[in-house]
Amino acid sequence: MSEKADWLKEMRAVVGPKGFTRAGDEMAPWLTDWRGRYTGASLAMISPANTQETAEILKIANKNTVAIVPQGGNSGMVGGATPDRDGLSVLLSTRRMNRIRSIAPQDQMILCEAGVILQNLHEALANEGQRFPLTLGGKGSATVGGLISTNAGGTQVLRHGTMRALVSGIEAVLPDGSIFDGLSALKKDNRGYDLKHLFIGGEGTLGIVTAATLKTVPALVDRCVSWAAVDSTGAAYQMFRFLNQRTPQSLEGFEIIPETCLQSVLRHIPGTRAPLQEEHRWHILIEIVRDQPDAQDPRSVTEKLLAEALELGLVEDATIAASEQQAEDFWKIRDSISEAERASGPALQHDISVPVPAMARFIKEASPVIEASFPGTKVIAFGHMGDGNVHLHVKAPAGVVPEQWIRDYATRITPLVHDLVIAAGGSISAEHGIGQIKRAELERLSSDARLAMLRAIKTAIDPKNIMNPGKLVPLASGQSGS
Repeated sequence: MSEKADWLKEMRAVVGPKGFTRAGDEMAPWLTDWRGRYTGASLAMISPANTQETAEILKIANKNTVAIVPQGGNSGMVGGATPDRDGLSVLLSTRRMNRIRSIAPQDQMILCEAGVILQNLHEALANEGQRFPLTLGGKGSATVGGLISTNAGGTQVLRHGTMRALVSGIEAVLPDGSIFDGLSALKKDNRGYDLKHLFIGGEGTLGIVTAATLKTVPALVDRCVSWAAVDSTGAAYQMFRFLNQRTPQSLEGFEIIPETCLQSVLRHIPGTRAPLQEEHRWHILIEIVRDQPDAQDPRSVTEKLLAEALELGLVEDATIAASEQQAEDFWKIRDSISEAERASGPALQHDISVPVPAMARFIKEASPVIEASFPGTKVIAFGHMGDGNVHLHVKAPAGVVPEQWIRDYATRITPLVHDLVIAAGGSISAEHGIGQIKRAELERLSSDARLAMLRAIKTAIDPKNIMNPGKLVPLASGQSGS
């Protein structure tokens, strides 16, 4: 029996037949990323049922220098959970580790495993009068482990922060199979470096998150969702400041959407309709909430503030969702933008961030620079104005061959976009991570100090480079790895 067959047999013995497959048809759906840009190959797909099985698998992998590619819901945007094409790695799925170990509503904590799907987490907490204040379009497939590993954001960062702010403790398996138990939700822990943060945003390059203690907040008493129109991104920012100054504890969502995105959604997503009768250059989706019974009624607050904004000329028009269904319909427009844009033609998509006060100006000034540099393209920018996150899509000219255009222009357009972002004091990755798609750009645009620290941490914890090689960390010349 070959050496490869020996360690594969060992892995199968650890997880049993339910957790092991080499069948091509069973692995195929998990070997291509969500956007369809990367397709890899794998020797096997391993699905441990618990932390101890994960530890045993990594011990075998470390002993035999086998590359491990961790994967949750496979809903990432940067190819971070897709193996490369050489077929020498093992895909490790966390989806079987899907237990909610405990819920403590009185302490506003939930302890759950990495494979718990976000939507299931939301539903479990709703039964306890709590909620997890992070949501995104892929909540039906995204898992807790993946959300932690990419430091996911979403539409509620304005009030509650990214995943990093919502994680109180982590359990993870290191590359050598040892288990880091950091699940205790300590308010004070002054034992040096906060090690859990190495795994939050680590994209599986330092180990595998197997469980986490997450912060929860009281379930909403009620909310008010409204839709307003403005003439410019600058006006949208002024409206954000106006609302944020008056409702700092209850403004939970503030999204900006151009008319072009709205029209794309109306064209391609069934069951959607325009919230306002007339077209406007820019739209704002606003959510004001109440999670304490004695707080102000969000609808009366919204009505008052929108009336004042209209009187001051901050908005051109506005409407308030008349029901929870209409509120969901408003949010469906926002959550469907990426799907609608994909249906409307090829585009290069960029998840970037700039300082909040600079976001309006960045969109206004960067868009014409990009369009002038690449005639025929059209820039579509939307996103979370409350946290500076811009989703900037550069749409291809009409009539191009999609795959060929993306292949020919990605290495020209994306660097320009990123150069503009860095010049504005921003980041080339706001909430999707680096994965494999941005690794070269991270190296090009990072300081020597940042690269040195990233590489030193990776080498210290994963000296054999078996954890998700080829993702996130740009290797120095002379280092081995995919």
